[in-house]
Amino acid sequence: MAKSQETFSKKEAEKKKQKKKQEKEQKKEERKANAKHGVKLEDMFAYVDENGNLSSTPPDPKKIKKVREEDMIIGVAKHQDVEEKTIRTGIVTFFNESKGYGFIKDLDTQESVFVHINGLRDKVKENNKVTFEVEMGQKGPNAIDVKLAK
Repeated sequence: MAKSQETFSKKEAEKKKQKKKQEKEQKKEERKANAKHGVKLEDMFAYVDENGNLSSTPPDPKKIKKVREEDMIIGVAKHQDVEEKTIRTGIVTFFNESKGYGFIKDLDTQESVFVHINGLRDKVKENNKVTFEVEMGQKGPNAIDVKLAK
């Protein structure tokens, strides 16, 4: 007589499969029972009040503000070219000759600007007064065309 081909693990897997199918069917029935049939379109509307907040009631017509189309700005405002002072003066606060970089403190803005040895015209040391131009690099402003101040 031949032994049954169905093992314990196969039976357990089939039980889990049936249980999952039954749970899925129950959830489907619950969704059908809780479905909102007959909801009016007006009940689904959301309104924006005068402060920009969402509400379920329409806004008060007395509080509506008129906005002209010309006053609306969409996107970024156009960049206007502003002539910046191209040559700046500053003091070398730090310079490492072996590594070839340092920092210059701008006397006008008091900001620290990175300087690399490639941007030097004259040899500089710490506390030297210098003139320089600023160029935007990958990591921020870089001083270029650095010369000793006269």
